[in-house]
Order: sequence, then structure tokens, then C-alpha cells
Amino acid sequence: MSDDARGAALAALGPEVMRLAARRSTSYEGSVLDQSAFRILWRLVEDGPKSLTDLADELQLERSTVSRQVSAAVTRGLVERTADEDLRVRTVRPTAAGLAAYRNDIALRAAVWGAAVAELGVDRARALAAELRSFNDALDRAHGHGAPEG
Repeated sequence: MSDDARGAALAALGPEVMRLAARRSTSYEGSVLDQSAFRILWRLVEDGPKSLTDLADELQLERSTVSRQVSAAVTRGLVERTADEDLRVRTVRPTAAGLAAYRNDIALRAAVWGAAVAELGVDRARALAAELRSFNDALDRAHGHGAPEG
């Protein structure tokens, strides 16, 4: 690919990625979670209990930031810290209140995103998801994170 073609692709892709990224902080009417609590619960509900290190890696945040956010979520009763019998492995998991709050907020988001998928069409939405996965994997490799080759 020529430098001009690569530059044109970046110029077209950049603003759209930024528009999508800006939606991370979108507030949905009726939401009960702030963005950081939502993202933590998203990983815990979808994948199960995790260590702070695993959460930080998945959310691509500093461990200290995730620790602070988890502490705030613990204070609000949304998550709890647990430890194995030897106290060597500490994990975070959602509480019943956290699970209920997550389900509320995910339903609000699903209504909006579902309307967008309906407008786009299921086949185009699936194709977009596949292309975004490929792009994210390529970014991971470019950052040296070793994402699988697609």
C-alpha cells in the first residue's frame, strides 16, 4: 500500500473511530451506573470474576485506575472482592445489586444499539463486527500485544 493510500485510509478511518469511541461516555436515560462501573461490570458479568490485573489489561487502563474504580464500585455495593483459601488469589465479582444495575443499563444500551442494527441490517452489522475484530486484532499486533492473526 502506498503512503498516499495509507494516509487516505487513516484520514477516513480516524474520525469514525473517534465518533465511536466518544460514545463510551454516552449517558442513557434511566442508567444507574457511571461509565467506569458499567465497564467493570460488563467484564465481570460477561466473563466471570477477575483479578484487578486482568481487569486492567482488558479495559486497557492502569491498574491503579482500575483499583480506584473497583473501590468505588465496592463502596456502592456493585462488586465485592473475594480471595481463595490461601489468600493468594484475590478477585472481583458482581454483587446481586451490581448484576441488577448492569442488566438495567445493558437493556437501555441494547435498545439504542438494536435500533442502529435494525437500520443497518443484520448482515451489514455482522460484517462490520467482523471487520472491527480484524482491525482491533491488527492494532493489538501493531502495539505488540500478540493478538491472533486473523
